[in-house]
Amino acid sequence: MITRRHAIASALAAPAILRFGTGTAHAATTLKISHQFPGGTIDKGDFRDRLCRMFAAEIGKRSGGELAAEIYPNSSLIKTNAQFSAMRKGALDVSLYPLTYAGGELPETNIGLMPGLVPTYDQGLKWKTQPIGKALTDFLADKGIIILTWVWQAGGVASRSKPIVAPEDAKGLKVRGGSREMDMVLQSAGAAVLSLPSNELYAAMQTGACDACLTSSTSLISFRLEEVAKSLTSGAGASYWFMFEPLLMSKAIFDKLPKNQQDVIVAVGAEMEAFGKKGAQDDDVEVAKVYEKAGAKVSPLDQATVNKWRDIARDTAWKDYAGKSAAAANLLKLATDVSA
Repeated sequence: MITRRHAIASALAAPAILRFGTGTAHAATTLKISHQFPGGTIDKGDFRDRLCRMFAAEIGKRSGGELAAEIYPNSSLIKTNAQFSAMRKGALDVSLYPLTYAGGELPETNIGLMPGLVPTYDQGLKWKTQPIGKALTDFLADKGIIILTWVWQAGGVASRSKPIVAPEDAKGLKVRGGSREMDMVLQSAGAAVLSLPSNELYAAMQTGACDACLTSSTSLISFRLEEVAKSLTSGAGASYWFMFEPLLMSKAIFDKLPKNQQDVIVAVGAEMEAFGKKGAQDDDVEVAKVYEKAGAKVSPLDQATVNKWRDIARDTAWKDYAGKSAAAANLLKLATDVSA
């Protein structure tokens, strides 16, 4: 029997390439899609890789072969943190990318992982149609990036030792938060912090360089962190950690395409959002099963504990972020205006 894990592992070795042609003398416009996650198939594996494959297949079909796509999982084309800059320069076409990874280049993008700001999937996905969505879309477009698919993911904590549930549990531990703002909250709780993309977490936890990490439920599964963790804090019921992890495209590349191809890309991107939401929510449930099977202690979060983390974030990270620029202050205000 081929399991989800086996399907992921078997696809790690090389990039998977999808090509869709018309069989005519006209070459298709071939988009390179890169991401940091393990590769699988259109039916099996990490839902973020599957989303990219579904997007590729559908744009090929919908365009009658005028569009094609090559999928490069596991950062096999461009290193994880470099993908955003590569899109801005037109050196990479498309990436499914945690927006906050661009925070060193554009601090405003850290709105994509602001602890305590987004409490549910529905509220996060509301951004698209609210003033925050327009402001964020306009900001990124000005920087050379187009949002194709809005994807949010709840997260939890994998720990080598004791569970990290309440803020005081993090004291004295080396913890990866996932964004500058999450790191500020962890430091306020007494933790030491380190910055790593999620595809480097296994090695860091295995060697003891990292005691615990916050990341999405999907990454907690796909990167096999249950093999190096004794505890899991699940974000399935409630979470202070929601990451915006959209499918993004280089505006320079998009603008060169004829309108009919642009229309296909935009339409298919929007249609992928329901799949992204379901994939993330399914993994919020699945992650507890994976860790329990591995013998880890699984602890849920309740709303009172989430509120403790949010209160620290409001006093530290939110204020710091709003002080970065007028654009950051505006994004934060608009985000807090979105009703639950």
